[in-house]
Amino acid sequence: MPYVNIKVTREGGPNGTGPSDAEKAQLVEGVSDLLLQVLGKSPATTFVVIDEVPLENWGISGKQVSQIRAAST
Repeated sequence: MPYVNIKVTREGGPNGTGPSDAEKAQLVEGVSDLLLQVLGKSPATTFVVIDEVPLENWGISGKQVSQIRAAST
């Protein structure tokens, strides 16, 4: 019973959007297919969770991603 947690940033500032519903569906299907192909795990028992994280809650190189994106515009 695999559990896969995908975390992505919510783009476009405080009210930004993450991946579209269609993109999320592709991620769920693709990850499930990969686990079937590589490990023989059934998609019926594979859990895929997608978390959209606000840019303020994601950091790299000692800075929030929101700060990095603001500096590059």
